[in-house]
Amino acid sequence: MKLIVGLGNPGKSYENTRHNIGFMVLDHFANTINWKSKWNALYTEMMVNNEKVLLVKPETYMNLSGNALIEFVNFYKINLEDILVIQDDLDLAFGTYKLKTNSSAGGHNGIKSIIDRLGSNNFARLKIGISNNKEMDTKDYVLGHFGKEEIKMLEELYPTFCDIITSFITDGLEKTMNKYNRKS
Repeated sequence: MKLIVGLGNPGKSYENTRHNIGFMVLDHFANTINWKSKWNALYTEMMVNNEKVLLVKPETYMNLSGNALIEFVNFYKINLEDILVIQDDLDLAFGTYKLKTNSSAGGHNGIKSIIDRLGSNNFARLKIGISNNKEMDTKDYVLGHFGKEEIKMLEELYPTFCDIITSFITDGLEKTMNKYNRKS
């Protein structure tokens, strides 16, 4: 079983904000599947190439994301190598992405919470670049909405993000990293 977690904040006011890119990618991957609620998260189950997959969007707000994730990990007895977390990344240029594992939180409070609750940083992450506007307060920037051009670019990237998730599920992290972590 694989656990795919998209990070974000719940509620209408946070829709289409930079910090919610994890939710947005999971919504595209899940397509029309209905979300259910459990353990302070929205979740759904699906099969991908005979592999059971849990998609989870924590509703604990970003800084407590680990509280929701740990419930699914413990109940379903999910191994750390079967977890993929989709997150925003200020240090990557908008429109870029990187798969990582065994790395620090890098100042991302959602990842800090997950590392704290799992007691490990040994899980996969799809880091999606949102750039950084040094002229704005970081909190205001990450909670700011994407512009029209950014939304257009994301629409073009969603199929790639969905392919990355599918590859992680079917081929594992190493093959997925080798295929998608390329220098441009």
